[in-house]
Amino acid sequence: MSTDTTTHADALHSALRNAAPIAPLTGRVEGLDLAGAYAIAQAGIVRRVAEGERVVGRKIGLTSVAVQRMLGVDQPDFGVLTDRMDHSDRGVVAVAGMIAPRAEGEIAFHLKRDLAGPGIALHDVLLATESVSACFEIVDSRIRDWKIGILDTVADNASAAAFVTSRTRVSPRDLDLGTCGMVLEKNGALLSTGAGAAALGSPLNCVVWLANQLGRLGDGLRAGDTVLSGALVPLTPVVRGDHLRLRVGGLGALELHFD
Repeated sequence: MSTDTTTHADALHSALRNAAPIAPLTGRVEGLDLAGAYAIAQAGIVRRVAEGERVVGRKIGLTSVAVQRMLGVDQPDFGVLTDRMDHSDRGVVAVAGMIAPRAEGEIAFHLKRDLAGPGIALHDVLLATESVSACFEIVDSRIRDWKIGILDTVADNASAAAFVTSRTRVSPRDLDLGTCGMVLEKNGALLSTGAGAAALGSPLNCVVWLANQLGRLGDGLRAGDTVLSGALVPLTPVVRGDHLRLRVGGLGALELHFD
C-alpha cells in the first residue's frame, strides 16, 4: 500500500469516526485516479474490519444518468457495506456521529449464491438472488459540504453510512423491477416518486454491472450478501426527529425514524 493511500485512508477514517469532514481530494491530491480512489476506499474498509466490523455486502451509487453527467462520469460506482451500517432490526438511525446525512429509497438484493463476473447477465442475477426488499440507504459524505467529485465519493466508500431493509421479501422473478413504482413520504407529506427504471433502466442492470465490475477487479459478490442497487428517488437531507415512509409496488412499505 502506498504512503499516499495510507495517508488519505487514515484521514477519511478519522473523519468518519470523529464526524469531522475533510477537504475534497479532487484538485488537492495530484495524480489521483479512479483506481487510486478505490484503493483508498479498500484501505478504509481494512481499518473498519480491524476494529471489529464485518463485511455484509455492497452498495451501488451513481446509477442515475443525470447524476453521472453532473460528476462527469459514464458509469456507476460501488462501496462496501458492513454489519455496523445495518439498522434493519431497529428501524431507527441515530444522526449523532454523522456529518450531513441524506436518505434515499432503493431496492435491496439478498443473494443465495456467489456472483462473480465477467460475463454476468440478467438471468445470472435472478438465479443468484434469494429475494429483494424495499430499502433505505443513508449516505453521509466525509468530504466537507458534499463538495464531491467521482474520486471523492469513491475514496469515501461511495459515501455509505447506514441502511435499513424491509422484512417483506419477494422473489425478483415475481416482480417487474423496471416498472415497479416507489413513493417516499417525509414527516407525513409526499416527498417524491420514482420507478425501477431510474436505476440504469432496472435495478437488475445495476447488479449485473457490479458483478462484472468486481470480476474485472478479481473480486465478486458472495452468498449471503446484501446489495443496495441504487436510488430510485432523489436524496433528501435528514435531521433528528425526521420520519420517512417508503412504499414500493409489490414490496409493501418501510418506515424509518431518525433519532
